[in-house]
Amino acid sequence: MAEVQLGQLATQKAQSDDVKKFGQRMVDDHSKANDQLKSIASQKGITVPSGLDAKDEALKDKLANMSGAQFDHAYMQAMVKDHKEDIAEFQKEASSGRDPDVKGFASQTLPTLQDHLKMAEQTAPKTSKASTTASNQSQ
Repeated sequence: MAEVQLGQLATQKAQSDDVKKFGQRMVDDHSKANDQLKSIASQKGITVPSGLDAKDEALKDKLANMSGAQFDHAYMQAMVKDHKEDIAEFQKEASSGRDPDVKGFASQTLPTLQDHLKMAEQTAPKTSKASTTASNQSQ
């Protein structure tokens, strides 16, 4: 859910077209994955949280107060970090999960997360240059 909400924020606040496109990809892909996960949870009688946890809410609030190159840089840095963490969790679940449906979901979703990380790692350096250029021009 955090990826979707932060992606929506990126489509609205990002300066860079690359960051906007990345944000839209997060909305699209993570909405689809969330729907699949909700379906699995529903079949098992598990309730999926409806809101963000405190850490993700704090990141959203922080990013909501930024704009332009500053937003782009902070958002992309967060996406690189977050996707590295997600990939580690999904790899663990895919290899040693106990529930076959959840294990299958993790295995199926892992390549998409790895693709997201690759995209984030390619986009993030472009935002560093943009924020450095912007701060140099304002001096």
